[in-house]
Amino acid sequence: MQAQSRSNTQPMQAETDKVDLKAAAVAALEDVKGLEITVIDVTKLTDVTDYMIVVTGTSNRHVKSLANNVIDEMLKLDIKPHGVEGLVDGEWVLVDLVDVVVHVMLSQTRKFYEIERLWSMSAESREARSQEE
Repeated sequence: MQAQSRSNTQPMQAETDKVDLKAAAVAALEDVKGLEITVIDVTKLTDVTDYMIVVTGTSNRHVKSLANNVIDEMLKLDIKPHGVEGLVDGEWVLVDLVDVVVHVMLSQTRKFYEIERLWSMSAESREARSQEE
């Protein structure tokens, strides 16, 4: 099973593959004791990905271990991540699996960026909030 590009020239994965990919990523995070694992369905908000998974690590080393375990488990499934960012610093690591994007963050980084709030807001509420500021 290989992750597919979202370009129009290649077919998207079947819905069952996406669910398996999401579940495999969550299981990989649970295996290394990821905290506050949150799965966000963003299919109605963006064409870039279908799910975002956000997880907290307790230290830079833990963040790196969580991200590396996701990468290792995906490779075992014959899925090569499309991209990985932030692995050197370990404050916020993004693992792009195309249909699933995993954000592994330190607690203070997660609180600062509030990704869950950003991706759970409707377009109307985002616009109203920006007008308030």
